[in-house]
Order: sequence, then structure tokens, then C-alpha cells
Amino acid sequence: MTLFVLVIACVILLCVLAEKFSDKFGMPALILFMFIGMLFGSDGIFKIPFDNFVLAENICAVALIFIMFYGGFNTNWPVARKVAAKSIVLSTAGVIVTAVITGFLCYFIMGISAKESFLIGAVLSSTDAASVFAILRKKKLALIDGTASVLEVESGSNDPVSYMLTIIALSFMSPGENGNIAITVIKQVLFGVIIGIVLARLVITVLVKTSIVSEGLDTIFIIAVVLGCFGINNVLGGNAYLSIYLFGIIVGNSRIRNKQNLIPFFDGVTSLAQISIFFLIGLLSFPHLMPAIIPKALAIVVFLTIIARSVAVFGLMLPFRCSARQCLLISWAGLRGASSVVFAITAVAHDIPVKQDLYHIVFMVSLFSVAIQGTLLPAVARKLGMVDEKSDVRKTFNDYQEETALQLMRMHIPKGHSWENKRICEVNMPTGSLAIMIKRGNETVITKGGTEIYAGDDIILTVPPYEPSEQDKLEEHNILKSDPWCDKAIEELDIPEDLLIAMIVRDEETVIPNGQTVLRENDTVVMYR
Repeated sequence: MTLFVLVIACVILLCVLAEKFSDKFGMPALILFMFIGMLFGSDGIFKIPFDNFVLAENICAVALIFIMFYGGFNTNWPVARKVAAKSIVLSTAGVIVTAVITGFLCYFIMGISAKESFLIGAVLSSTDAASVFAILRKKKLALIDGTASVLEVESGSNDPVSYMLTIIALSFMSPGENGNIAITVIKQVLFGVIIGIVLARLVITVLVKTSIVSEGLDTIFIIAVVLGCFGINNVLGGNAYLSIYLFGIIVGNSRIRNKQNLIPFFDGVTSLAQISIFFLIGLLSFPHLMPAIIPKALAIVVFLTIIARSVAVFGLMLPFRCSARQCLLISWAGLRGASSVVFAITAVAHDIPVKQDLYHIVFMVSLFSVAIQGTLLPAVARKLGMVDEKSDVRKTFNDYQEETALQLMRMHIPKGHSWENKRICEVNMPTGSLAIMIKRGNETVITKGGTEIYAGDDIILTVPPYEPSEQDKLEEHNILKSDPWCDKAIEELDIPEDLLIAMIVRDEETVIPNGQTVLRENDTVVMYR
């Protein structure tokens, strides 16, 4: 047991390091997670024997539902609504068209049997939310014409259709089950939609109108409901992925409490889910079998990307008056990844007799797709002139700041200050700031352009919030009563030369300090090193 825990710890640490250094390798971090899995697998250095597809299916299914949930939960619906029609058409009709064309190509050109061709097309028909989200956010790839939102909503919502097609394909290949296909489809859609909406409304009611869930347990409560949603759908025959995605969108775009705590938590859970899936994908693989698979996988990648995906995108997007370059980018951004391999694992776990090595074919297709398409996606976007340099792709995600808090700064005007006896309109305010009031003794003056500034005034400014880069090292220090800094002026403190006290958060006010500023109990001191 101890060895098992240590191996898990080592794997997670290696994946964390891979995420950090993925840019230096010039490829998405998800590919490195797969390679780490291969490193630990049967053909790797550590030679851990693992070929339990049933166990892998269960683990990957649970991990995928959290990726699906977070994909919906973090979708900024007011932004996504503008492109919802395009995205939904791509995530439904586009998936079906892609599956059918890929299946035909496998059947007529590669000579694979009709049922197995349809199964391959079904498994590979959806784009991968984990891969698309990771690349857009990691590369900060903002795109014009709402393209980022189209890709986010499409990749987040097309897994249910691909899963349903996979189930239909498996039904065709299972004796005696063909007559239940129509009922299966109806149950998948009907129960999936109803369960997702009902549970979302229930969660919103509980978190908004009651105090049943104790403070700090909101995350655990939502985890329990997500797992419950998955279980209920499996019992009733609903589409769990559709249900959980709808549940995520409705809850994520509601006004439940503690959203600011939920997003970093589920961001971490989703990252762990991605690590788990891609590591297991690599662990299940046998690299010595791959050379024989490479020609077939490359052919399918070409069919899928150049023909099937392009026909689906151009055929469905041109009626929406999308430009040719937007269609080309959407076609290229149709990455295959975790979801396709998870559905391949599901197919293998069903123990359906097939002649093709389905798992390794899908594995190689996904590997090529993420490695080639994913790596080149930023370059292709720039080549097509689709990058929006003035925007931030994070705005297309739900950052839960519908009510943006003002950042306030107090600026004291001592006697002899250059602003003394001048009007607001005559002074040069810091870029992006606005004087909203002046505290003058016990009086509060609402400022206008002609308001005069006197010595002793405290001007309250609104300033734009600063988001530090990875190179900036900002630290916070809370001043307690027992702290040696408490009730001392900054000039009295013995602090390192490379440390600067940049500002002080006092109650709901931001104070820009100088040497005479006295630190008080409960102050939050923000330091730059």
C-alpha cells in the first residue's frame, strides 16, 4: 500500500512538472502526461502491468464527468449565447456528420468492416474539451468573431452525442440489442436533460434560499451532486455527460454563494482529472504494438481532419455566414483527445469482438491530433489572421465577477503637494483612475471636474485591478496584534533591501504607504520581492 501511494505521488508530481515545462518542450502538457503513463506502463521503464479496461473505464468516466461539469460551469453564458446556435449545430449534427464520413472512409478506403468502421467514427467524432480549453487558456489565444466561444461550447457539449453514437455502435455489434436503439436514444436525451435541469435548480435553491449546507462545504456538496447526477443517469439510462454539462452551465451562471471559492477548487479538480485520464491512457498502451498501427492511425487522422471535419464545419457553418478562414480554424481546432480514448476504453471494456486494435488506433489518432494540431493551433490562428490581440480569452470563461468590485485607493494631499489648490480637471490622475470623492475632515465631497483640492484632503480614487504575471512575486502578510510590525511605522522596520511594501489593505480601503505609514492590527500588507 505504501509503495502504491508513493507511486501515485510521484506520478502527480511528474505531471505537475510537465505542466510547468510544457512550453519549453513546445507541445501541450497533456501529451507529456500520456508519455509519463507510457513510462510507467508495461513497455516502459517501471513496467507496471495494467490492462484492466473495466477499472480504467470507471476511473476515466468519473474523471471525465468533472471535466464536463467544469466545462459547463466555467462557460460564460452571456458571452456564449451569441454563438450558441453555431456551437450546438456543430456539437450535434457536426458530430454525426463527422462520424458517418469517417466511418465511410474507413470502410471503403481501408477495408475495415462496416460495424467496426462506424464504431471508429463514433468514438472519434467529438472534439476534446480538455485539450481545447488547455490550449486556449495556456496560450491566451483570444480569437475574433467569437471563435473561441464557438470552440469552447462545441468541445464542451459534443461528448454526449459522441457517447450516444458509441453506445449505438456497440448495440449494433451486440446480438439481440438492435431493437432497443430507438428507445435508448430517447431515454438518453430525455432523462439526461430532465435530470440535469432538475438537479441544477435544486442546487441553486439549496445554496441561495437555505442554510442547509454549512459555510465551507459548498464544494463538497456540489461534488456529491455531480456524482449523484452521474449515478442517477446510469440507473435510469440517461446520458450522464449531457446531464452533467447542462447542470454545470445552469449552476455556473447562477448567483449561488461562494463562487469565488468554487472556481479555483474545481479548476484543481479538473486538472487532476486530466492528469488521471491521460496518465491512464499512456499506462494502458503497449508501445511495441504502435509501429504497426501508425500508418492506419495517420490515414484516419488525415481523413478525420482534412475531409470529415472540414466537410462538417464548412457545410454547417457557411449557412451562418461564417468566413472561410473561421471555418478553416474551427476545422483545424477539432482536436481528438481524452474523450475519444475514454469512449474507446468503454468499447473495449464491453468485450465486443473486433478485428482492429481499436484502443491503440484511437490512442495514436489522439496523440497525433493533440501533438500536431494542438501544437500548431496558435500558429495556424495567426496565419489565418484570427487572433484578437486586443482581447483576453479568459473573458469567454465564467470568471464569476458579474458584480465587479471597485479597487479603491486613498491618496493623502499634504501641505505643499503639487495638487494643492487645484481643480480635479487640472491634475494628471494615474492612468485608468477616477477620483470619486474627497474625505475632508468629517465631510465627504463627491467630486466633479471643478472640485478644488485642499491640503489635508484624502482623495479616494478607483484604480484598475492588477493581475500579476508569473514573474512577479507578490506576498501578503497579515498584521496580528502580536506581530512585531504592529503599530510601527514602515521606516522603523528592519526589512530586506529587495522587499518593497507596495500597499496596505485596511478594512475595504487600499492605502499606498510611505515611510511614515503606521501598520495597524488586521492590516494586510502586500509586498513585492
